[in-house]
Amino acid sequence: MPPVRGGKRRRKAAAAEKKAAAAAMAAAAAAGSGGPPADWWGGFCVRMSGTLSSIEDAQRFESVFKMPRRAFDYVCSLVKDEMMVRSSSYTFLDGTVLSLEDRVAIALRRLNSGGSLVTVGSSIGVNHSTVSLITWRFIEAMEERASHHLRWPDSGEMEKIKAKFEKIHGLPNCCGVVDTTHITMCLSSAEPNCKVWLDQEKNYSMVLQAVVDADTRFTDIVTGWPGSMKESSILHSSGLFKLCEKGERLNGGKLKVSDGSEIGEYLISDAGYPLLPWLLTPYQEKDLTESNAEFNRRHFAARTVGPRTLAKFKDTWKFLQGEMWRPDKHKLPRIIHVCCLLHNIIIDLQDTAIDEQRAASSSDHNANYRQQVCQLTNENGLKARDKLSEHLIGR
Repeated sequence: MPPVRGGKRRRKAAAAEKKAAAAAMAAAAAAGSGGPPADWWGGFCVRMSGTLSSIEDAQRFESVFKMPRRAFDYVCSLVKDEMMVRSSSYTFLDGTVLSLEDRVAIALRRLNSGGSLVTVGSSIGVNHSTVSLITWRFIEAMEERASHHLRWPDSGEMEKIKAKFEKIHGLPNCCGVVDTTHITMCLSSAEPNCKVWLDQEKNYSMVLQAVVDADTRFTDIVTGWPGSMKESSILHSSGLFKLCEKGERLNGGKLKVSDGSEIGEYLISDAGYPLLPWLLTPYQEKDLTESNAEFNRRHFAARTVGPRTLAKFKDTWKFLQGEMWRPDKHKLPRIIHVCCLLHNIIIDLQDTAIDEQRAASSSDHNANYRQQVCQLTNENGLKARDKLSEHLIGR
């Protein structure tokens, strides 16, 4: 089963489509979420009256869909053509035809509530089979229309990412954080090859490896691999590893250090990953020099953006918690990918208040999972980390 890799579909997005999507996103951002709710939202509230509280409308909208109204409207504009094929085929139980907004709302509720098909359908007034069909149509539409929202940054964007990591955490030339989380699943022990999905904590799971920038956006993902694989093995199997080893990624501006040499762009990660020239992990020794301890301090502070992002991601898209359903392991990587796209879209259309709320969220995305430790080191990686450590203490 091949994994879903972040860059494969993104490179196929047409330039005209990107331009149109950017215009739609700008329009959505300009519209804001203030003012009275639209007629659609009022009608939808009536249908969900048994599950909604009486708090203020904008806040209530965000509590239901886990995104501001302008992000919801933008997502609707992206998927409109695909979602409205056979426009009269899907109806509420009373026979009313589902609008575009109804369909997107149903798919989002399925993904972010963690409820079963029956529970989601009952809360909205549609048949459970309708929930299933609409959700999958939404997944396909997002893959087709929104893939450009998750791509490797261009040189200008990467310079901004590096500047933010240095400003906030004091790590110059850092391009992101690599972290891994387990998407737990309910599998029967009688299912063929089920043991390969059994991870170190005896849970059935699928792994998501992500690169996260300083704004908690995903810039690269790899998913589809079984939970039994170690973080280091997933990295070595990824397109990210191959491109970085070839020098086709992390090949931007170099950092001149105090001894006159240069350090290239790099990512950071925890001790579960190998130490490489472009992937710096913390020092593991007990008695650290002043420079090594300072590196670890800054490294840890910057690295927290990874687990914090993944914790927020899994808390938002509760469908991925996997406790109430038996997954289709061929569809699940595509669903994870689309949830990552939605995560990035929400950040792109985020306001300050929600951004601060996100920053304060928990970082426990792999509850009860022990820290993996990789002993693989690279000589050039050791030199790069030592040079950077000395540079940090000497500035």
